[in-house]
Amino acid sequence: MATSKTTNTYNRQNWEDADFPILCQTCLGDNPYIRMTKEKYGKECKICSRPFTVFRWCPGARMRFKKTEVCQTCSKLKNVCQTCLLDLEYGLPIQVRDAALKLKDDLPKSDVNKEFYIQNMERDLARSDARSMNAKLNEPNDLLIRLARTAPYYKRNRPHVCSFWVKGECRRGEECPYRHEKPTDPDDPLADQNIKDRYYGVNDPVADKLLKRAAAMPTLEPPDDKTITTLYLGNLGVLTEGDIRDHFYQYGEIRSVSLVPKQQCAFVQFTTRSAAETAAEKTFNKLILGGRRLTIKWGRSQGRTGSSQQHVEEIYPAVPGLPGALPELSNNFFNLEPGHIPLPAMPPPPSLMVPPMFGPPPLPPFLFNHGPPQLPPFAPSVVSSAASTATAALGDLSVPPPKTTVHYPSQDPARMGATQITGQKQE
Repeated sequence: MATSKTTNTYNRQNWEDADFPILCQTCLGDNPYIRMTKEKYGKECKICSRPFTVFRWCPGARMRFKKTEVCQTCSKLKNVCQTCLLDLEYGLPIQVRDAALKLKDDLPKSDVNKEFYIQNMERDLARSDARSMNAKLNEPNDLLIRLARTAPYYKRNRPHVCSFWVKGECRRGEECPYRHEKPTDPDDPLADQNIKDRYYGVNDPVADKLLKRAAAMPTLEPPDDKTITTLYLGNLGVLTEGDIRDHFYQYGEIRSVSLVPKQQCAFVQFTTRSAAETAAEKTFNKLILGGRRLTIKWGRSQGRTGSSQQHVEEIYPAVPGLPGALPELSNNFFNLEPGHIPLPAMPPPPSLMVPPMFGPPPLPPFLFNHGPPQLPPFAPSVVSSAASTATAALGDLSVPPPKTTVHYPSQDPARMGATQITGQKQE
C-alpha cells in the first residue's frame, strides 16, 4: 500500500540523524585514534524499527568490525550502549540492573503503541536530560557495585570463529581474519542470546548467570571478639594513607592507619566497634579506589597474655578394652624418667649388695696413749652372715642355700624378659 507524500514527510521527521554514537569503553576499544564510517539512515533500529544513522569501526588490531544496532532514542531510554546494549555505568545487562533497582519496564511491545511511546519519549528527551527522566538510575546500589565491571572487557571484540576452519577447509592460514578455535558448546545457554531479550530484560542468559553469582557471593561476618575494631585492606596499588583516610572517615572516627607498601595492604583501626562494622558492611566487595577493587577483611585479635589466658582442655571419651593407667614408680633404682615402665615394690636383690673387699685402714699409733683400740674381727659381708643365719634356721626344711650369682642388667625385673633371681631357676 502506497503512502501519501504528507505521511512520508512526517515519518522522515522522526528519523534519527546523529553526529556521534553512544558507546561504552569496551566497544570503542583500546585504540585512542579510531576511524569510523557514518551512514545516514543506513539501517532500521532493531527495537523501534525506525531508520537511524549507523556508525561502523574497528576497535583494535585483530578485532572484528562493530556497528551500532539501535537508535539513540532507545539507547537513552535504557541508558545502554548502542552496540552491546549493556548499561553504560555498570557494564551489566538491563535485567540485572532493573532487578537491583526494582525498575519496571513500561515500554509497549506492539508496533503502533511502541511508535507512539517512542515519539513522546523523544520529545521529552529533547526538553530535558536523559538521566533526569529516571532518578533511580542515579541511586547507588550494593548489588550493582559488587557486580559492576571495573575495567573494559576487550575480549568481547574478538572475531567470530571461522566456519571453514571448523570443517577443515580454511586455506587462508594466519591471514584469515576469523578465529581458528573450537566453537562453544551449542547446549551452553550463553550461546543463545537475543538482542530484544537483552533490551527488554527478559530471558537473558548472561543476566541469569550474574544473578546466580550474586546469590552465591560470600558475606563478611563480624568476629565474636568485640575488641576487634581493625579492618584489613588489600590490593591497594599506589593508594596513599590520605586516600584511605579520606574515604573511611565517613564511617566513624579513625584511630590509626598502618600502611604496608611492600604487601600493598593497610590496616584501618576505628575507635568504636560500630564504626568498624558499618565500614565493613558498606565496603565489602564494593569498594573501588583508584580504579582497583579493594579486598576488605577483619583484622585479627592481638591475643591476651598472662594468667588471664585460659586453655580449655578437651575431654575425650575412654576407649573400651584398654588397660588402666600405669602406677607410679616406687623403687627407681635406675633413675628412670616419669612415665617409664614402673618397677614392682620389692627389696633389692642380694646380688646388688656388693661386699667390701678390704677392711677399714688401721689408725696411726701416735694418736693413742695406750695403743690402738681393739676392733672387732673383720666381717666380709652382712648379707653373707644373714644368709648363713637363714640357712641354719631352715636346715631342717632341706632348703638349699642361695647361690651368689653375678648380676646382669638384663636380670633387672623392671625390664621385659628379665630373669627373676630366686632360689630356683625360672622354668
